[in-house]
Amino acid sequence: MAKIEKWKEIWEIWDIRLVIVISLILQTFLIFSAPLRKRLSTAYIIMPMWLAYLLADATANFAVGLISKSQSDASSAFKDPDLLAFWAPFLLVHLGGPDTITAFALEDNELWLRHLLGLGFQCWAVAYAFIKSFPNHELWRPTVLMFIAGLIKYTERTRSLYLASSRRFRESLLTEPDPGPNYAKLMDEYTSKKEARLPTKIEMIPEPGRPNRSGDDGNTEKLTDLEVVQCAYRYFDTFKGLIADLIFSFRERNQSRDFFLKRTARDAFKVVEVELNFFYEILYTKVVVVQGRFGYPLRFLSFGLTCAAIVLFYLMEKHKFKKIDIGITYILLFGAIALDLIASLMVLYSDWTAVALTKSENPYCVTRMLRKALNVKRDRWPEPPENPWTFSFGFGTIMKIVRHRWSESLSKYNLINYCLHPRAKWWEATIDFFGLTNMLDGIKYVETVDFPNELRDFIFKELKVKSEMADDLETAKEIYSARGDWVLRFEGHTNLLRWINGVDYDESLILWHIATELCFNCDEKSTDTNTVCGNTNSGDGQNTDFRSLSKLLSDYMLYLLIMQATMVSTVAGIGQIRFRDTCAEAKKFLRGRKIGEVEEEKSCCLSIFPCGKCFCGSGLEEGQKNNQVRANNTPTKISFFSSIFPCCFTKCCSKDEKGPTELQKQACDSILAVNTEVEPVAVKGDRSKSVLFDACRLAKELMKSKDKKWEIISKVWVELLCYAACRCRASTHAAQLNKGGQLVTLVWLLMAHLGLGNQFQISEGHARAKLIVGK
Repeated sequence: MAKIEKWKEIWEIWDIRLVIVISLILQTFLIFSAPLRKRLSTAYIIMPMWLAYLLADATANFAVGLISKSQSDASSAFKDPDLLAFWAPFLLVHLGGPDTITAFALEDNELWLRHLLGLGFQCWAVAYAFIKSFPNHELWRPTVLMFIAGLIKYTERTRSLYLASSRRFRESLLTEPDPGPNYAKLMDEYTSKKEARLPTKIEMIPEPGRPNRSGDDGNTEKLTDLEVVQCAYRYFDTFKGLIADLIFSFRERNQSRDFFLKRTARDAFKVVEVELNFFYEILYTKVVVVQGRFGYPLRFLSFGLTCAAIVLFYLMEKHKFKKIDIGITYILLFGAIALDLIASLMVLYSDWTAVALTKSENPYCVTRMLRKALNVKRDRWPEPPENPWTFSFGFGTIMKIVRHRWSESLSKYNLINYCLHPRAKWWEATIDFFGLTNMLDGIKYVETVDFPNELRDFIFKELKVKSEMADDLETAKEIYSARGDWVLRFEGHTNLLRWINGVDYDESLILWHIATELCFNCDEKSTDTNTVCGNTNSGDGQNTDFRSLSKLLSDYMLYLLIMQATMVSTVAGIGQIRFRDTCAEAKKFLRGRKIGEVEEEKSCCLSIFPCGKCFCGSGLEEGQKNNQVRANNTPTKISFFSSIFPCCFTKCCSKDEKGPTELQKQACDSILAVNTEVEPVAVKGDRSKSVLFDACRLAKELMKSKDKKWEIISKVWVELLCYAACRCRASTHAAQLNKGGQLVTLVWLLMAHLGLGNQFQISEGHARAKLIVGK
């Protein structure tokens, strides 16, 4: 009991001090880590940030409660009510949060009313602590100053959440109601003239053309980094209604389409990346409030109040306070100043400031000085160094992360690999009971690779070809509604249409995924993926490795279907059921052929603890080492641990560096060896939704095309990707921006700019009718 009383006494002395310092640490962590959300899609960044985001608010609220309790409790161990009242406003500053994050998820914006109520209650709690410190409150002046600063911060956050809420955001984009031309007045005049038996007719006058606002004036040269930002902001300002499902005119479509058709793949994707970055910042940060009419004045006022509070606290007598409390007070004051300065620097060097300073063609002298001081024409995407540091926190890696506008990575999920390495049944049941299956599947079966420039160029080339053909609305609808059939008809492979048109989208996706995997592993040149297999000229003077691109897109699309089901929910159908049935049949088949069974027994512990391979010393990795080949020639991400402990983590934790093993090739050969002359549905019925051997029939059909097999497969996958991108809800695309972004979101926005979408429903402007009376 004595020990318990001792610890209780220690806690009563240190509880408020400790909680306040923890709150400041969490705020510091958030302001630096929040920008990484849009650049790193790994769970190792997102999960700690999510915890810090929740703990930051909880800690600040808890500290306000402790202070209020201590002020009203005469027996409290804290004997400095003046200092407590002075600390309370700092927690309002912390509840306001940093500028770099207001919402962790899109749903947080809908809770703005809860934050408004929290603002009222917390202000009352701080005011209560302030009132209880009277009549001998020596720190009342700096306390009032910090209270105003904290109120500004918390109000900024609440207003940012309100402005980013779905209803308010949509309302802010709506224009004034448009009744159109006065039809009744014109017809009254027309009727009166007709009754007077005057020769009268209505003549339509074409609407005068407007100047092209695309800003490129036919220029097809490579854009500078500043021009990329300027163009991205211009199209963001025009097309931000996409997030709210608004419609656009054909004039806006033609302006955007003409601009992007003249761009290279690099410039087009950079513009779209920066544009999505603008979307991210208006939905998840304080940028709308900061860049508003009162944003900068309030920011300067808050900073000035904090500086004045420091001066007042420094000048007053502090003999009655403990040294530790004085130190904590200075930490809070200078911490608030430091966070404000960091936030101000982030704003000054942001894309928003660059756009604001370069809007005017005849800038003021101050604007020119700021342009030069902030170096707005700097390179925002410098070329990577020839010899980048291998250490994860090296300068080259840091600069690469800083210049990202999204994660620039793709996640891969492979059905055959999933079936070859199942978990133990008891362990599968255990994690399913706790709801951890999806998270652990993401760790064990999902691989992450860098987004290759070759894939970027290929996707843009295909979209560009389609956009050039989509001159009218009907053609555009036909093209963006295609999910592989348009390419097959264009290339003359109508024999493959039954695996596109005759099945649902989710079924065709799984069919083509398995068929791609079978062809990839059983191709004659599959043991040497560094050589170009099945290539044709891409049209730009370079050879494209269609085989690698097909494999990459295939695994990525299955990842979307299984691990990111919300992104394809409108077209997925019974995709989850079909995937489970297919996996069940594949596992049953592989067990019957005794493929993978020995590996499962050896790696039973690894199925439970994936990182346990670092310590197992099993010969499994060594046995597969000589049989590994890379799945594609794209660069892969290297984890922090693999850079420090290459002898261990490079082998086991960096699973994305492994290509298909001999085991996968053996499994694919066994599946292809099955006689599939009779359709599976005629033998098995349709109760099971498995498509394993239907995919085998498709693979055998594809193998008959020797010349352009991989080119056709890759183009089909691009159409499947575009089909999913157009039919994903805009709010779902926006929700992915805080998790590093997805390629499918970039494709969705790029298709909208190229005129391939259903957002353009205003074909003409107002009719200009003229009433003509004459002979």
